[in-house]
Amino acid sequence: MRVTAKSDYALRALVELAAAQRDSADGDARDAPISAEELGRLQDIPHGFLQAILSDLRRSGIVSSRRGKTGGWFLSRDSSEITVADVLRAVDGPLVSVYDVRPEAVEYNDRADILQHVWIASRAALRRVMDAVTLADLAEKSLPEAVHELTLDSDAWEAR
Repeated sequence: MRVTAKSDYALRALVELAAAQRDSADGDARDAPISAEELGRLQDIPHGFLQAILSDLRRSGIVSSRRGKTGGWFLSRDSSEITVADVLRAVDGPLVSVYDVRPEAVEYNDRADILQHVWIASRAALRRVMDAVTLADLAEKSLPEAVHELTLDSDAWEAR
């Protein structure tokens, strides 16, 4: 899996919005939206790129915006209901694709057809992590135990 700058920036901006939601008195970040300029400043994200990302996230129903003096961006749903996978799909499409085709639709000859199973298994493994972690988890700097355990394996930290 390759994490694009777009996905990384989207998640970083959304962590800020999730933290704002968590920190608001009633848990509703709509009371204190954050401007795109502020999100960009907080996470060092280029403004034009961030605007395009926020537009993708709005189309996916992850964020909403309010205009005006007290306007800005806020999460459309509770941060505990939005997963990392939701965000990746919103800005970059499917978690796994093979030359822009979903793995279940890839066709191989008899000798190579086992590759399709590798791609399907890879998607299942990614889903186990990406669907388990929510924006609330990220804002609280706490991962689900099964995901956290994966980070404890020293081999996981080694480049290959």
